[in-house]
Amino acid sequence: MTTHTPPNKPIPAVSTPTEASILYVIFISAVAAIGGFLFGFDSGVINGTVSALGNTFNSSSVATGFNVASVLLGCALGALAAGPLADKFGRRSIMIATAIIFAISAFGSGISDSSAEFIFYRLFGGLGIGAASVLAPAYISEVAPPTIRGRLATLQQLAIVLGLFAAFLSNYLIANAAGGAQEVLTFDLAAWRWMFWAELAPATLFLIGVLFIPESPRYLVAQGKIDDAKTVFSKISNDNADTQINDVKRSLQSDTKPSIRDLFIDGSKKVHPIVWVGVALSVFQQFVGINVVFYYGSELWQAAGFDESQSLFINVLAGTTNIVSTFIAIALVDKIGRKPLLLIGSIGMFVSLSALTYIFGSAGLDEAGKLALSDNMGTFALIMANLFVVFFGLSWGPVVWVLLGEIFNNRIRGAALAVAASAQWIANFAITMTFPIMLANIGLAGAYGFYAFSALISIFFVVKYIKETRGKTLESM
Repeated sequence: MTTHTPPNKPIPAVSTPTEASILYVIFISAVAAIGGFLFGFDSGVINGTVSALGNTFNSSSVATGFNVASVLLGCALGALAAGPLADKFGRRSIMIATAIIFAISAFGSGISDSSAEFIFYRLFGGLGIGAASVLAPAYISEVAPPTIRGRLATLQQLAIVLGLFAAFLSNYLIANAAGGAQEVLTFDLAAWRWMFWAELAPATLFLIGVLFIPESPRYLVAQGKIDDAKTVFSKISNDNADTQINDVKRSLQSDTKPSIRDLFIDGSKKVHPIVWVGVALSVFQQFVGINVVFYYGSELWQAAGFDESQSLFINVLAGTTNIVSTFIAIALVDKIGRKPLLLIGSIGMFVSLSALTYIFGSAGLDEAGKLALSDNMGTFALIMANLFVVFFGLSWGPVVWVLLGEIFNNRIRGAALAVAASAQWIANFAITMTFPIMLANIGLAGAYGFYAFSALISIFFVVKYIKETRGKTLESM
């Protein structure tokens, strides 16, 4: 990774921001992170509806898997489009469009009467999730001071896990009130429909909040809107605004606006190596199988011998664990750095996933063909599953988003983030779509063996390819 600061030009000094600027940056970063909350909620709400959707639409196991995974194709498209669109129209404008997409998808998913209709609205909602996965880390990294950028960037992951937790808790409460996800609730409508409609509230909040935040100052400089950029810089930092603007101008390298072509090395068809690092980070984040826990948690634990109510409660427990571990990441990311956290997470995930592989592989079957775990092994499985969530939550969950917002220079950030996030959603789709198939053919042990192997490979990837970014300005990347 090379710096675009001219030779003999010192890297800008990092000053301590004032309390007023910190509070303002926290506010606008939190608003942007609501997109992450919707990303998490929309991803997690499907968890408690899988069986009900299969019964309502008379879906096969493959079709049910596509009902769950279809949103991820929309996510890949949304992520790929969001970067270039944000570079053209601005981060703020695309966030407004994203909030509207979330609302339409939530309402449409709840009124669907067929798999085709449901898949359409989930694909549409995926555009919003994919866009949010790009916009929030890009925006937060571009407004946050270097000294606290890591902690603010983890707001994205914190918002995602809070969204997941809110979806799990909402599903649990709605299903309990109705007596099951497929049972009738208010207005004689099935409970699973209300699970999707619960998302309308945060979608509306996001839309209102974005109207009160400024455009990214680094985007404004790229568009030649210097006076507007100066106004924003003066609010988010106590450094000289003119100096910051000149630093951004130098990092952009030329007078032309950023575009997707900037991802290629000048004069060649080769993609900049740092883009591949971002793609690999995204893929490994998914290949360890974390979203199998969050998308299929209910199905997974029922396959392991727990009933529906117990499985939904375990989801809430996993969501709580994820939130707590993300707070640990927030406390550590600017103190010990990004690379050490990733390495600790990879090792911890490998150990816990290997233990789960052994547990599921050594368990017997009951008369119904489901895994029969003894009380002790069932408890051990729950501990290992939550330990896996802990290690993911303090490392690969938040730190990947931090790095994706940091490792790309100003010129390629929007486009590179779009490519990396799109790769993440494609990997997510592959893992999500194949889990029911693996469950039916090689069982939980086979599936978790693959996730454990991916965690093992990620250890070597971190050691060889990840560079520390803690405390550096974006212009020095």
